[in-house]
Parts: sequence; structure tokens; C-alpha cells
Amino acid sequence: MNRVLILHYHEIWLKGGNRRYFLSRLVTAVKRELQGLPVKSLEHVWERLILSPQDEAAGPQMLERLGRVFGIAYIGMALEVGADLGELIRAARELMIEKSPRSFAVRAKIAASDFGWNSMQLEREMGREILNALQARSERVRVNLSEPEITCWVEVIPGRGFVYVDRISGAGGLPAATAGRVVTLLSGGFDSAVAAYKMMRRGAHSIFLHFHATPSPSRGSSVQVAEEIVRALTPWQFTSRLYLIPFDLAQRQIVAHAPESYRVLLYRRLMARMAREVARAEMALGLVTGDSVSQVASQTLHNLAAVDSGMDLPVYRPLAGDDKEEVLRWARRIGTYSISCQPFEDCCPRFLPRSPIIFAKAEDLIRAEARLDIEGLITQSLEAAGVVEFSYESGQVERREAVPRRLKRLLARRETTQRTIASHPLEGEVTGESRRAPVAADAKADCP
Repeated sequence: MNRVLILHYHEIWLKGGNRRYFLSRLVTAVKRELQGLPVKSLEHVWERLILSPQDEAAGPQMLERLGRVFGIAYIGMALEVGADLGELIRAARELMIEKSPRSFAVRAKIAASDFGWNSMQLEREMGREILNALQARSERVRVNLSEPEITCWVEVIPGRGFVYVDRISGAGGLPAATAGRVVTLLSGGFDSAVAAYKMMRRGAHSIFLHFHATPSPSRGSSVQVAEEIVRALTPWQFTSRLYLIPFDLAQRQIVAHAPESYRVLLYRRLMARMAREVARAEMALGLVTGDSVSQVASQTLHNLAAVDSGMDLPVYRPLAGDDKEEVLRWARRIGTYSISCQPFEDCCPRFLPRSPIIFAKAEDLIRAEARLDIEGLITQSLEAAGVVEFSYESGQVERREAVPRRLKRLLARRETTQRTIASHPLEGEVTGESRRAPVAADAKADCP
């Protein structure tokens, strides 16, 4: 009897004619995740992937890595036998005696038309044999079909059978990078990291954007925290790009020239304008933020609607209906909780208004930013941006600094556009009005 891992997928079943595409991406993700480990074979057989380790001692490490593969519903640690009732019963007895449960159930799936038994008949026959074997050791053992202590899973495909009693939940969702790119505004707090994960779980490939300020002596830089979060999330999508954009200059201009009660909303508008430029350069299909409705003053429905008004790129808010406890549970689960708990200097809480507005309108924000050189601030900030790229290979995350050609092209295009506007001031006035279209951005969620 060979020990194998059975990888079951779920949502890919629903993809109809596109199933082959999603399945190929899942297989690619599994192979990439297992690089450097002793894999004997990986087969796609009857709507399941069967992984045979070359060395059984590598099983725990394989399971740990496979737990990060989006698209896998659960993993069964099975004994492989022939498609023969006697062999199935012997394997089941061995596993169940090892577990020694007080109650159990048998669940069977048969994908072999020539097996000669249906699922119910097989469950009944194997249940009887297992019960006899277990009661020979303890008469207190019972069959419990509703809430068994242990379930014995049996799967039969043409020529082969699998029996397992241990299975672990997978990451679920859809395979990585099957839904297009998005730009995630990453604050360093709990919310935006969880929002990124939830979108990645739906197949979106996340490009990260972090705005930072000069840290105070008592608190560390948010850049280090942002990098740690991206490093933690990269194994789920294999590669990540993090844009690091200084925000000090923009904040000083907003504080100096805009009404106090609108400061945070104007921070968010300007951040999102910069994110929109990066999204265009990266050919991304939308922005992702960690907003949770009414969690803070800037995230009321009125304010979110105001900052979104006129936006020409979708803004996705996967946490819109979540409360803080739900977000924290997800953060612990994906490994970003302890990172976000570190003290760091976040730019959004700086110069907070004494009484922030909670019922803003789009026209209010347009008037509030009238004295700001929006395009100039965007260009200056993007020119000062740094870029860090992460890649996940053979179980390790590698980091390198880079200036992608897309950013260079973006800056060159903006320079050309601004020269054109400067040489045609009347056109610049009209264009300036259109550039003031409201947009949205992410906000930091502070550590509790």
C-alpha cells in the first residue's frame, strides 16, 4: 500500500467550458509550491489530483505548502490500494485501528462503473467489517452517521482505491492569478492585509502600494512593516511587487491649504489618484482597500460615496461588511496579525482633525482641494517612489529592489502630459477640472 495525497478542488467544478484553464493553473500552482521537495508523481485522475511523494518523510512539509495553494478544497492523506473490496477493507481496518475511535462513519465515492457496488452498499459493508474489528478491542465502539468522532473516507476510481481518515482543509477559492491584476493600498494595519488576501483568494493578483511618512523617534518606519506583510502574502501568489511612496509633501500641502475637517478624505483621494496611475501602468483592473463601513469616520457610507464619485476604475472593498473581530481572525489565520501589531509611524493619523466630517458630498471635496496642485503632487510623489519585488521559489521568499519599466514609462508619460498642459494653459484649465474627479483609497487599521 502506497501513501498518497489526494487534492480535491471545489469551485473549479462550476467553471463549465473554462474548467480546463482553471485546472491547468491549479496544477501549475501545485508544482510550483512543491519545488525542491521529493515528488514522485502528480496525476489528474477523475476530478482529483493524486500526489505521490518520493519520500514519505516529506509529507508534513508538503501539506504545509499545499495549504497555501488557492483552489484546493481539502487534502486527504490516503492509502492507495487496488479497486478490490478485500484490499479496501484491510486498509480501512489498519487506519481505523490506529485511530481507535469511540464512534465512526464510512463515506464512499465511486467513480468506476465496473466496481460492482454502489456507494451505499460499500459504506454498509465496510462499516460492518470496521465495527467488528474495533469491537474486538472495545465493545463501546459505535457507528454514528451524524456526528462521528472519525470518518473513514473511501474513493474508488478505475483500477485503484483510496482510503483515508485524515484530511485537512485547503485554502479554497480559485487558483492564483486567474482573475487579473489589482492594486492594493496597503497601510500596514490588519484590514488592508486581509483585504488583499481575500481578493487573492478569488484569483486576483495583487500589486501593493504603500504610502509612508518620516517616522518619529518613538515609532518605527511603516516601510518595514509593509515589506513584512508582503513577504508573508507572497507565497499565496508566488510573486509580488510593492510600491513605496513618500507622502510627507502631500500631507503638508493638504494641511496648509485645505479645510481641517476634510483632511483625511483628501489624503485618501490623493492616495487613490496615485494608485490609479500605478494601476494604469500595471494594467490592473481595479483598486483594493481595507475599508469596513463606518469603522472610522472616513469610512461612512456618505464619505465612501463622496470619494468614489467620478472614479473611472473600480474600487473593491472585500471587508465592507466585516467587523473588527472577523478581520482579526483572518489576520491570525494568514499570518499577518503579529506583523501589524508592531508599532510604526502611519501617515494617515497625522494631523487628524478635531472634528472630521462624516457626511461629505463629492462637490464638498472638490471645493476643499481647489487650492492644491494635485497633478504636481502626484508626479513628485511617484518620482520619489521605491519599488521592491518579491518572489517565492522552493519554499523561500526572495527580495530585490527594482525600478520596473512600467514605472519609468508612467513617469515619462506624465512629464510629457504636463509639458503639453504648461504650453496650452487654457487646455490645462479644462484638463485640471477633469483631473479633480473624486476617487477612493485605503486606510490603516490600528493595532488594538
